[in-house]
Amino acid sequence: MGITSGIVLYAVIWFMTLFVMLPIGLSTQGDEGEIVPGTHAGSPARISMKRKAFWTTVWATLIWAVVASIIVWGGFTARDLDWFGRMTPLPSTDGSGG
Repeated sequence: MGITSGIVLYAVIWFMTLFVMLPIGLSTQGDEGEIVPGTHAGSPARISMKRKAFWTTVWATLIWAVVASIIVWGGFTARDLDWFGRMTPLPSTDGSGG
């Protein structure tokens, strides 16, 4: 895996983690009973994006480290996901020629 693909992989994992983290611990205006006129009751009452970004970065870095190490060390390949046998077989490496 190259530097660019590592950065792209990290960005994708970071944003996926952010979207998972956003609703965690969310307190809505309806929950707090203080609905601002012109807003929906499901709108957030208050949110600390700095804290969310920090924890997103921590979790995304851990997830990225696991995924990147699996990709780099080859412990898991696309052939491991070929449950229906649709990929062509690998060529023989025993030197028999067939």
